[in-house]
Amino acid sequence: MADSPASGGPADPEPESGAVRERPDRPVYVIGGGPGGLAAAYALRAHGVRAVVLERSDRVGASWRRHYDRLRLHTTRRLSALPGLPMPRRFGRWVARDDVVRYLEKYAEYHELEVVTGVEVSRVERAPDGGGTSRSSEAESGGGWLLHATGGRRLTGSAVVVATGFNHTPHVPDWPGRETYTGELLHAREYRNAKPYAGRDVLVVGVGNTGAEIAVDLVEGGASRVRLSVRTPPHIVRRSTAGWPAQYTAVAVRRLPVALVDRLARPLARVSVPDLAAHGLPRPATGLYSRVREGAIPVQDVGLVDAVRRGRVTIVAAVERFGDGGVLLADGSRVEPQAVIAATGYRRGLEDLVGHLDVLDGRGRPVAHGPRTLPHAPGLYFTGYTNPISGMLRELAADAERIAKAVARRGSGVERTPVRSGA
Repeated sequence: MADSPASGGPADPEPESGAVRERPDRPVYVIGGGPGGLAAAYALRAHGVRAVVLERSDRVGASWRRHYDRLRLHTTRRLSALPGLPMPRRFGRWVARDDVVRYLEKYAEYHELEVVTGVEVSRVERAPDGGGTSRSSEAESGGGWLLHATGGRRLTGSAVVVATGFNHTPHVPDWPGRETYTGELLHAREYRNAKPYAGRDVLVVGVGNTGAEIAVDLVEGGASRVRLSVRTPPHIVRRSTAGWPAQYTAVAVRRLPVALVDRLARPLARVSVPDLAAHGLPRPATGLYSRVREGAIPVQDVGLVDAVRRGRVTIVAAVERFGDGGVLLADGSRVEPQAVIAATGYRRGLEDLVGHLDVLDGRGRPVAHGPRTLPHAPGLYFTGYTNPISGMLRELAADAERIAKAVARRGSGVERTPVRSGA
């Protein structure tokens, strides 16, 4: 991997034997050194295309390093590996956060990916000259893209893959009275472990996988009281049943009609997950796959069901506002936690980067994803901005190959480089 480049962008390495290095040709820039960006860079190079990864932090896998300590993948090791390098068997079936980080570091090293750290891209726009290509080749290749980056750098690429991550910008709702709260208020991104909360009364807001797992972690870590604030009850599934991972089922049904999957999921839920309605978590009225299509991934149970049934985690209503040193809930009740952890999700954070290009929908998500590009933005790709039922890492790996094929098909204006041995 490379260090931060000098002003003007990454220095070109010496041409390798067999490389095509005409000056009009430009690399493909991959923005983001997480799993999506690294997988895309490998797949591009495997198709003979030079890819340069631009990572704003000083190391790859930055977002994974910030996750809470107890995190393990809810997808299996075998179906979570990126293309070209299996995850080691010693990581176990459910890979821990630190092992994911080690794997990403090894992935970049093993494949000798061209990663430039310490460079943040602030804006992407069409290159005025089509990236140095002729007008005829511009029509075929989609022209070039100009990246505005740290230190006034202006980098021109033949194509761009945006892979800054699904969990990019923490979102904390602007609850009325929030500024008057005298307790500790933090986003789940800042949570590491339960040690600072031993013996304390904690309210966790949000019952996605992160909120559910943090609530369990707090209970096991000695918090005196743990409440979990829920606005919309989630679907809850077992991570595995009789040794069969839920991900395997998700992969099998992901292309079936939504209504059919909803119907199949109902009896399975009744058999595998107890009814928690008496504890404040009724089964959702909307089908499981319908909720997935709306962006709500089921909660995989890693201890929440047992904690709720035993009364160790208390389900409470949604947060409405803060006031008088406490938190007012949607059902009119009031609680006075010593700390509030907002597991309230993330924004994609793409507006400043590409919002001016008319490539985002009303919720800030890319309109085109994977190998597809919009007619007015050819050569601009996005990966990692959906949360598929079959597993994020699995889909990132598939997207990487599809994007690489799409870029290679465009051909003209793309800087070529030979595939290194071992790749």
